[in-house]
Amino acid sequence: MLTILTPLMLMLFIPWITPAKRLWETSSATALIVAALSTSWFLFHKIFFLTNLYFLVDEISSPLLILTYWLTAPTLLASQSKLSNEPIVRQRLYIFTIIVLQVTTLLAFMVNSLILFFIMFETTMIPTLIIITRWGAQKERMLAGTYLLFYTLFGSMALLTVLLLFYENIGTLSIFLLKNTMMSSAPHLAPLWWSACFLAFLVKMPLYGLHLWLPKAHVEAPIAGSMILAGTLLKLGGYGILRMTTMMDNSLLPLAAPLIIFSLFGVLLSAILCSRQTDLKSLIAFSSVSHMGLVIAASMIKTNWSITGAMVLMISHGLVSSALFCLANTSYERTNSRTLVLLQGSQIIFPLTAAWWLTAALLNMALPPSLNFIGELSILSSLFQWSSMTLIIAGLSIIFTTSYSLYLFWASQREHLPPHTKLLTPSQTREHIILLLHIMPVLFVTLKPNLMF
Repeated sequence: MLTILTPLMLMLFIPWITPAKRLWETSSATALIVAALSTSWFLFHKIFFLTNLYFLVDEISSPLLILTYWLTAPTLLASQSKLSNEPIVRQRLYIFTIIVLQVTTLLAFMVNSLILFFIMFETTMIPTLIIITRWGAQKERMLAGTYLLFYTLFGSMALLTVLLLFYENIGTLSIFLLKNTMMSSAPHLAPLWWSACFLAFLVKMPLYGLHLWLPKAHVEAPIAGSMILAGTLLKLGGYGILRMTTMMDNSLLPLAAPLIIFSLFGVLLSAILCSRQTDLKSLIAFSSVSHMGLVIAASMIKTNWSITGAMVLMISHGLVSSALFCLANTSYERTNSRTLVLLQGSQIIFPLTAAWWLTAALLNMALPPSLNFIGELSILSSLFQWSSMTLIIAGLSIIFTTSYSLYLFWASQREHLPPHTKLLTPSQTREHIILLLHIMPVLFVTLKPNLMF
């Protein structure tokens, strides 16, 4: 494990010691090498691998660790064109902040102690705030940072209180030990634990109703902020829910029933809201809320198929949603607009980029036999088994998800070409490499879904 974690820690020094002329190439190449090394974690996929008292890698954390490593290089590549015109000190600081964010996210996925997990969970907010407020291009970036800060802190205070209460009653916060001792040692604290954990993680996911910070943060963030938010930071909430549900017995399942129903209605309402968006990044952000609602419902049901489906959907969403934000950024860099009406007709002048748009939109709407489809099929089959009444909400959600995905492609690529878009610069090889790094893993895992199961 240290063989893979150490190179990323060493990457913290690369922005400061690399010559200015080779800064972006060296950082991106190193990130790609580390990402290739991280795929060895697939070997630990079916094993609870406790490396020492502080770190563990198991079937819940290993896919998310690989995803975090894999998205570091595309994040750096996507930021290059916008940041390369800034002073070299700001470029170095930007790369350093991104790597710090990825390291803290990795440590949150790896730690064995719940108090360490809480510390890392909160630490990820600091570099995220810096990226949004320092490098965001819009005038409301400070407001977006305030939304993110207060929503996250509001959810986390209850979690910290319950963690301290548990430590006082049980004497340990080790995940490895709590799996076997928590319910037998303090059954009276279980409902309190359940409520506090899920409040913190549902804000991070986010659950519909607690989601107001997410579209604002996505719209105001630079491309790196949007990619990391969609790719890995939202998965911290899903990881927390999956980790906590393994520690709880089935006696708490009745408490989850209202939350499952509400999250399913959130999936439907988010999909309807996507069909009414005019801002490209806002539409993709609301689609994330819709997908995460399915993950929440699946995690609560707590069957083998639902947990597997939740994990598969989180991985596929991390890659596909990040690819959609990259595509939105390529349009924004050329037109300085995210309004769908002003972006229509791009297929005529950017045919290869339009092919990437079509692929990402089809993956986002879970076209068979894509990875999204495998995840959603597992989740929906678990939901139908839990209650046949979920068929109505799930069916409507699928219809609206298909409609907004096709609307996204049609509104941004088809129709008549506006006059101002006829003199745009052509797409670059770097942008196609970024999209290949997103779509290629999805297609590979689709061919071998056992890696996720």
